[in-house]
Amino acid sequence: MPAPDFVIALREKIGHDHLWLSGVTVFVFNEERTHCLFVQRADNQQWTPVTGIIDPGEAPARAGVREVLEETGCTCEIEFLSNVGCVGPVTHPNGDVASYLDLAFVATHVEGDPHPADGENLQAAWFPIGEPPELNRRFTEGFRHALAQVESGEHVAKFER
Repeated sequence: MPAPDFVIALREKIGHDHLWLSGVTVFVFNEERTHCLFVQRADNQQWTPVTGIIDPGEAPARAGVREVLEETGCTCEIEFLSNVGCVGPVTHPNGDVASYLDLAFVATHVEGDPHPADGENLQAAWFPIGEPPELNRRFTEGFRHALAQVESGEHVAKFER
């Protein structure tokens, strides 16, 4: 996945040293809550929810909406913060080391047919909530947690529209 310009500028100063970044994960559900949107990453062919790095000064929920649009061509509306966690440290293939504060959101699809919109993904597709694609442990747990919140109506934080 291409690094944002601000990360490239930081890396020019600090090299491969450990960097702390803020990121988003977005579980986008259709309006009926019967399907969830996932993408297949081009770099490792794994299925994931939409993820991305928050730009400096960008509100996390806005970053989630931006990432969904950039990666899938779909617009969505953030409903609530599902989980906050830490990921890493991760050593990327180029030797960069980073850890991430990850803010996971639940969103509702507004419009657009999912497709790999920015070259970061091979596919973008809806999956029935009972039959998600094969996900790694982190995303399996995150999806189960988000789905339980959607089904129960219990949320960490609700966002005003």
